[in-house]
Amino acid sequence: MTAAEIAVGVLVLVSAFLSMAAGIGVVRFPDVLTRLHAATKPQVLGLATVLLAVVLQVPTWGVLTTVVLIMTFQLLTQPMTAHMLGRAAYRSDHVRRDLLIADDLGRDIAEHDQDPAA
Repeated sequence: MTAAEIAVGVLVLVSAFLSMAAGIGVVRFPDVLTRLHAATKPQVLGLATVLLAVVLQVPTWGVLTTVVLIMTFQLLTQPMTAHMLGRAAYRSDHVRRDLLIADDLGRDIAEHDQDPAA
C-alpha cells in the first residue's frame, strides 16, 4: 500500500464518522435548531473529506474542477438552507424557546411589529 492509498482510506473513514455523527445528532438532539446544526456542520466536512479522498485517488484536472464546483455549491447552499429552515421553524413555533441562549430573531420581530412605519 502506498501513502496515498492510506490517506484515502483515512479520509473516507473520517468522512464516514462525520456522517454518522450527523445522523446521530439529528436523531438525538431535542429541537429543530440543534438538529439543523448537527445536520449541516458534519455533513459539509464529511463531504469535503471524501472529495479530498477522490482527488487524491484520481488526481486529474477534470476531477479537481468537479470537486471544486461541488464543494463551492455545497458551501453556498447548505448554510443558507439551514438558515431559512431555522427561520421557518422559529416563525411556525417549532422551536423550544427555553433552549435559546439569545433570541435575536424574536427581538427583531417584536421591534418590527411595534414600528408603525414598517
